[in-house]
Amino acid sequence: MKNKIRIGVLRETKNPPDRRVAIPPVTGLQILNKYPNVSIFIQPSDIRCFTDSEYREQGYFLTDDLRDCDILIGVKEVAMPTLIPNKTYLFFSHVAKKQIYNRELLRQIVKKNITLIDYEYLKDNHNKRLVAFGHWAGVVGAYKALRARGVRTDLFDLPPASLCEDMEEMYLHLKKISLKPIKILITGGGRVAMGAMQTLRVLNLKEVGPEEFLRESFNEPVVCRIDPESYVERKDGRDFNLQDFYNYPEMYQSTFKPFTKVTDLFIACHYWDPKSPKFLSPEDYKEEGFNISVIADVSCDLNGPIASTLRASTIASSFYGYDRFNEEEAIPFVDKRNVTVMAVDNLPGELPRDSSIDFGEALYQNVYEALLADDPDGIIERATIVKEGVLTPRFAYLQDYLEGKDAVIV
Repeated sequence: MKNKIRIGVLRETKNPPDRRVAIPPVTGLQILNKYPNVSIFIQPSDIRCFTDSEYREQGYFLTDDLRDCDILIGVKEVAMPTLIPNKTYLFFSHVAKKQIYNRELLRQIVKKNITLIDYEYLKDNHNKRLVAFGHWAGVVGAYKALRARGVRTDLFDLPPASLCEDMEEMYLHLKKISLKPIKILITGGGRVAMGAMQTLRVLNLKEVGPEEFLRESFNEPVVCRIDPESYVERKDGRDFNLQDFYNYPEMYQSTFKPFTKVTDLFIACHYWDPKSPKFLSPEDYKEEGFNISVIADVSCDLNGPIASTLRASTIASSFYGYDRFNEEEAIPFVDKRNVTVMAVDNLPGELPRDSSIDFGEALYQNVYEALLADDPDGIIERATIVKEGVLTPRFAYLQDYLEGKDAVIV
């Protein structure tokens, strides 16, 4: 076991504010019990979903000064002026895809001799992610899709998820509504889509397959979840193969258009590769028979597969309209010819206590042994973007981005 290790839990500094935390009080106690050489210090925060008093009641020491800590743990990007040289940081950095808005953050990390470990790249030997908030994005995204449907039709009114104490309270509100016959479509088969399905199942909706969804009419609300074989095909006519689609997405074309004619509410939970075909072009929205009234883009790929996702929305202002004929943003819920768009890019932040507990437990079960004791499988090594101020070999491709010589994602 490593020598004495001091962990500092950072207050979140990114705007809009994020209330999540990577080490909730209960998870911190688990860490302290398992690793007697570890101590945990909490930076006070007036926005964190677990209050300072909740940490104090469990015996944690709260301090603004974390300079004596070895490892500093947050959730979202850390404000550059607060970076402490020569430390190890864990957070979602959003630099590995060459995002232009975080290039200076990476430069400061290198300049200050910092080691950066990114949650997104904490994976096992089979390339499966070990920690993620995706499930909660789906849980909240489906709820917000239904909330938009209620506002748009004036048939029911759901409170914002952010005003609910937890998922249990959110679901209590959901159980009170009644849907008229509509068709709900979900794309994707991973954690995000399963989270969305979990929320919809609270309503005991009839679940149907893609052929039935496209062909038949129903006198009750139905939901259909589709995998890639239902919305893309090989350009050369060869049989669909999922691994081939992942490896060569540019060889596929979209077959999604028939779903636009029968779907009322579309919840997008798929993973999208920029080389993959797009789901909805601007021209698709203008076609006669286009039927989708609400699109909850949980995946929220800007400049991506769904033309109506013009920008990310926020927890405070979650919806905007899309004028499908002029391809412009519009005021939501005013003109029923427009599509209502939900494209919040930090959905788990609406249920911060639930999602933080789940995320913290995943870190405890899958990561802390490698971080605090031994890492024979290279979990930490694979997720380390910068080590002591130097890009690691796995992320050496970021050098041009770091120096401002490469194309970047806006």
